[in-house]
Amino acid sequence: MQFGDALRDWRDRRRRSQLDLSLSANVSARHISFLETGRARPSRSMVLALCAELDVPRPDRNRLLVAAGFAPLYRARDWQAEDMAPARAAMEYMLTSHAPFPGLALDRHWRILRMNAPAARLFGLFGIDEGDAMLTTMLENPALLEAIENLPDLAAHLAARLRTESAHLGGDAALETYADKFSQLTADGTQPDGSLPAFVPTRIRLGGARLSFLSTIAQFGTAEDIALAELRVELMFPADEATRAALATPI
Repeated sequence: MQFGDALRDWRDRRRRSQLDLSLSANVSARHISFLETGRARPSRSMVLALCAELDVPRPDRNRLLVAAGFAPLYRARDWQAEDMAPARAAMEYMLTSHAPFPGLALDRHWRILRMNAPAARLFGLFGIDEGDAMLTTMLENPALLEAIENLPDLAAHLAARLRTESAHLGGDAALETYADKFSQLTADGTQPDGSLPAFVPTRIRLGGARLSFLSTIAQFGTAEDIALAELRVELMFPADEATRAALATPI
């Protein structure tokens, strides 16, 4: 794809007009038009400035740089690389400090990169380990599917979340496919009075006990590495006092 075509594609995805983009990027709308038609070539700094304005994910920023005739800028480092040590330490601190509640680190497609001890105990009951794809597991693991009490409501939430994540990335076929599959399991999520709940918990039944969780998601700020920018730390909290009490002792 030529640079101009790629720029127009991302502008369309973000629903930005040439005028709107030109104003925020501090260039003329005419120049944006010339870049898109190939009548003008962007500088490296212009490519990066436009990508920042359009919130283009880093892998696609590399593609736009290459299309404009420049070398890629962003790397996807191995998680064990030396210069990733501060990020590894921060992630480990978040996960370890979160005990006795479960916490895990996920990549762009929800592959489990790391679990703390409570998460390993909880998900280990269903044969889930680091390296597994959480989305695939949630759809194809019979034991987990049976244990999730509110699967239709949770599936509706997940489908919406996956489509939001895909849209932010400019479209991700894998996430869209997963969203479609979860949509087939959904309910409307409303309560008897027609209102929506404050949050959608994940309710898991283990024998005679029921664990109910809500989650927060943390990402690294100012990350310039592709892998680090796409990594998320999901921390699960008890959604009721019974769950809090149950997690006070190891599962």
